[in-house]
Amino acid sequence: MNRRNFLQTGAAAAALGSPSMAAVDKPAVLGGSRVRKEKFPSWPVIDDREDKALLETLHSGKWYRGGGDRVNAFEKAYAQLMGSKGCLATANGTSALLTSLSGLGVGPGDEVIVPCYTFVATINAVLQLHALPVFADSDLHTFQMNAGKVEPLLSDRTVAILPAHIGGSAVDMDALLKIAQKRNVPVIEDACQAHLSEWRGKKLGTLGKAGCFSFQASKNLNSGEGGAMLSDDLDFVERCYAYHNNSGARRSSGGFRYTGPGLNLRMPEFQAALLLTQMTRLEEQSRRREQNAAYLTGLLGQIPGIQPAKMYAGCTRSSYHLYMFRYQPEPFQGLGRAAFLRALSAEGIPCSAGYGRLNEEPFIKSTLESRGFRRIYSDAEIARWAERNRCPDNDTLCSEAVWFTQTMLLGPRGDMDQIAEAVRKVRAHAGELAKV
Repeated sequence: MNRRNFLQTGAAAAALGSPSMAAVDKPAVLGGSRVRKEKFPSWPVIDDREDKALLETLHSGKWYRGGGDRVNAFEKAYAQLMGSKGCLATANGTSALLTSLSGLGVGPGDEVIVPCYTFVATINAVLQLHALPVFADSDLHTFQMNAGKVEPLLSDRTVAILPAHIGGSAVDMDALLKIAQKRNVPVIEDACQAHLSEWRGKKLGTLGKAGCFSFQASKNLNSGEGGAMLSDDLDFVERCYAYHNNSGARRSSGGFRYTGPGLNLRMPEFQAALLLTQMTRLEEQSRRREQNAAYLTGLLGQIPGIQPAKMYAGCTRSSYHLYMFRYQPEPFQGLGRAAFLRALSAEGIPCSAGYGRLNEEPFIKSTLESRGFRRIYSDAEIARWAERNRCPDNDTLCSEAVWFTQTMLLGPRGDMDQIAEAVRKVRAHAGELAKV
């Protein structure tokens, strides 16, 4: 190992007893040179397989799942990959959530337990059905819904628990399923970020009543837009099929029939063709992310003020859709998180602050005060909702979180060294940066 490589390691920083001896330059944000000058791997990864799949679909003239075979083929392949009996492809991940909740019969007057650290689609699916989202606080160490905070939120109106496996790691499913079984409340897993992630060797999205996935452009399995729900309850899958098919059940010898209200949330054949090719790379890409994430955690975990997200013991695999850590300014001489993010980005390391306080978003308050919701819920119920949905741990998490995207984990191990080097460089110059 040469001197430069030694100095890039977390072991070197610890041995030298300083935040970093590798970065003697001024920070890039103050006019110094950047640690990383190359771009991280681009996304999506494509080759002639995608060209062939799309052209075959194009020239088949069968672009709609009712006349083609690619959506059916994808559903079969994805169910097999994930170890589920049934799969229903949808237009996107939000559609999968909405379809699954509708399959349970969720509607006005109902309550659904949701995480407060998640993408807004988790909540929108509940609100679209005129049900109340009830927020469970976050676990600071894992970034996941805190299962220990769920049971006190249950009421006689609770019809579902909707955990989201954020970043590809897992909610504590042992604890959550125990509560769900005890109270006879179904669990719908929002696994939109958790392709191939596992809980005790079983794929996330297959442990509850249903699991929902997204194939939006940023996701680890990507078709631009797209989604799917999994379930071992094939009768439930058929109810969901009808809902996503404008309330039309699958055709049978008895002819076409409507089953109740529904929407058009179908996946087109082109998206399914893309997914079938993208799936051929999924396992190898997932392994690379895991290996790089483990190495990066070893580096960043040695830097004071950086606390990489932990996983519950039952999480036997994370897909690392996001690499997340908490940033604490004290070991960085009081440098605020916003200044840390700017300085790190200037070093060629893209990063973000992650989610905000979803439970305090103004649009939720205005939705609950809308005419439709006022006709369902009384003033007292809405006032009580606000009081029930305080999430102090999530407030802390949202003020400390830092994210890297999954594409940053797809390159060689040396990329991880550069990420850690940039963090150490920012820490070495934190005093200067804090004055800017």
